[in-house]
Amino acid sequence: MGSLEEAIKQKEFKDPYNKLVVNLLYTHSYLVTAQNNILKPFDLSPEQYNVLRILRGQNGVPTTVSSIQDRMLNKMSNASRLVDKLKAKELLERRECPSDRRQVDILITEKGLQILNDLQVHMEGFNTQVINLSEEEVIIMNDLLDKLRG
Repeated sequence: MGSLEEAIKQKEFKDPYNKLVVNLLYTHSYLVTAQNNILKPFDLSPEQYNVLRILRGQNGVPTTVSSIQDRMLNKMSNASRLVDKLKAKELLERRECPSDRRQVDILITEKGLQILNDLQVHMEGFNTQVINLSEEEVIIMNDLLDKLRG
């Protein structure tokens, strides 16, 4: 991939803080584009993939759309619309909550679990291939990113 300056054809930055913000935004775009290439054959967007992973993590316990929204990586995503699209693909189901009829329970289907299983090998390979860092550097990077967000 090379340096940020080469990638965006910019000679210098105002200061290292400005460069870091641009670098993080550029890297985000790079990762999302690469991830889209893996998800496209499965007819999934990164946001839909995120919803399926959240539901799989529920281990069969129903959850609500608002709970999914709270756990989304992209807080600007419309969880309700994503749930509708995944339901149309039969990757999740919506059920009326037995204890509160105003609430709708969301559960991943076997088909949804199978797609995640099929994707797992691709995603694990993607993660190690796209991150050109040693495991020690990855741990440091994760710590630094956590610190950056305060």
